[in-house]
Amino acid sequence: MKRILCSSLLLALLAACSSVPPESAAPAAPQASGAAANIALQPLVVPAPDTFRDTRARPLAGKFRKASWADLPGWNTDTLDHAWKAFINNCKGLMRPVSGSLGAPARATPRAWQPVCAAAAQSGISLDAPEAPAVRAFLQRELQPWRVLDAAGHPAGGLVTGYYEPLVHASRTRGGDYQWPLYAPPDDLLTVDLGSEYPALVGKRVRGKLVGRRVVPYDTRAQIAADPKKPPVIVWVDDPVDAFFLQVQGSGRALLPDGQTILLAYADHNGRPYVSIGRWLADQGQLSLSQASMQNIKAWARRNPGRVQEMLDANPAVVFFREQPVVDPDLGPNGAYGIALIAQRSIAVDPTFVPLGAPVFLATDYPGSATPLDRLVFAQDTGSAIRGAGRADFYWGFGDAAGQQAGRMKQQGRMWVLWPRQAGVPSAR
Repeated sequence: MKRILCSSLLLALLAACSSVPPESAAPAAPQASGAAANIALQPLVVPAPDTFRDTRARPLAGKFRKASWADLPGWNTDTLDHAWKAFINNCKGLMRPVSGSLGAPARATPRAWQPVCAAAAQSGISLDAPEAPAVRAFLQRELQPWRVLDAAGHPAGGLVTGYYEPLVHASRTRGGDYQWPLYAPPDDLLTVDLGSEYPALVGKRVRGKLVGRRVVPYDTRAQIAADPKKPPVIVWVDDPVDAFFLQVQGSGRALLPDGQTILLAYADHNGRPYVSIGRWLADQGQLSLSQASMQNIKAWARRNPGRVQEMLDANPAVVFFREQPVVDPDLGPNGAYGIALIAQRSIAVDPTFVPLGAPVFLATDYPGSATPLDRLVFAQDTGSAIRGAGRADFYWGFGDAAGQQAGRMKQQGRMWVLWPRQAGVPSAR
């Protein structure tokens, strides 16, 4: 009874502390940090099969149906640009050791991928200038497509939205126009992960802080802004709405006054529920919902400088960041899998249906059109709004053009998981 009561109380706390902007694919806490944050710079090392330490198997909510390569629309016309780099980086993620915590999103079974990643390392395919026919032949030889089905066994179709990496103008010191902070994780932020003890809490984490002997929800945006003791600031941004929307996206880049550009990768969040400032403006009678675009919100902020903090405080959620250098222009910030995202080759998925680290063939359309967008992508990110067997968020990359595509993308799509040919049905750990 005590276990049931504790589980119920924790579920209630989780409901109060659930977070991450639902409009974004802002990831869950990465499984790797520190040196592993630059995993793309490390060589691919494939352990011998007898050295694998298996973590606990994770059931997936959906099902899979065996398919053929001919079932994948546009498979033969995908140019596979950057796909081999993404594949090798994905293998690096699959082959690294992880804790096996049930609080982390499900990942593709590493042991199933060991022979494929070993073959990739020995393939002789150039990482810098891979030839598409060689990459396609390798994938068709080593992998088997599986159509993603829903829990009832029906072919899963779902909404495909888009996200991107915005650019903000910022300074490491506060002054002049640079008044809006982007924070690193505070020292007193706690993450409670009890999934290994309470099955109902698998995949859920509570953010909070210690007050005396009690763990309480972490401070809201307004409380952080009002508290003299604030989290460490990475940069100060020159526009409050730009800073806000970078948090909504979950990662981005900052251009400093000396011309240096740095990556701001998602690190954590305060565990508070997201509230749309566009809806707040509509509720205040300032803008209609149809008018609540980024541009119109910026214009409102310029007209009402004295109410900007009030507007921002309407959203209690805060995202914390980690600074990373820009080491490869092809690479974006790390997704939830701890792997650097690659424009138009990475997606956010619901890992209860598609495990992180799985290659996926996505069939959808370009934003606002019927022009097919069919390509190989990799399940490397998650988001609180990304729920369901066929749901995906397509990473468009960095900059204004990517942002325009991401903002317009609301298409339907289908997915096939590409799995090692000799490993049977896709599985998770």
